[in-house]
Formats: sequence, C-alpha cells, structure tokens
Amino acid sequence: MARPKAALPDAGALRALIDADGALALRVTPGAKVEALEIAGNRLTAKVRAQPEDGKANAAVRDLLARALGVAPSRLELLRGATSREKQFRVN
Repeated sequence: MARPKAALPDAGALRALIDADGALALRVTPGAKVEALEIAGNRLTAKVRAQPEDGKANAAVRDLLARALGVAPSRLELLRGATSREKQFRVN
C-alpha cells in the first residue's frame, strides 16, 4: 500500500511567512504518522515521518519545504535548530 502524499499548503501562503531576510521559522514534529505542513495563524508546523537521529528529520523537513515552495532542496539552508524542534531555514 502506497503512502499518502504529504498535505502541503499553497506556495503563496508559505512565501508570505518568509521574512525580509529570507528566513522561515517553523516547529517540527518528527516521527509523525503522516507528513504535512500546516499554517495556523502566522505559525508554520511541519510533521515528518523521519526520526530525529543523524539529521534525518532535518533532511525530511528540508525536502518537504522544498516541495511545498517549488524550489530545489539545495536552496534551503538550516540557520537554527539543528537539534531543536524550533527551526529556521533561509530560502535562497
């Protein structure tokens, strides 16, 4: 049985959350049953299946964000939160 596709918000709504410096803050839930990006108010949350070990969850979040924004994963740089649930990425 195939896994369901990740629930992704509109790219325009995601771009509205990016600040003037190109930074995007979000809260991550690793080890989730389904992958999703959700916007609640002005807050972005990401749920990924990957476990928080050896950077697997960070890579999964980067890939999920890249898919939602329609950019290559290499254009997303992790600024803060390598070992935290609160992360900040720069969109180049």
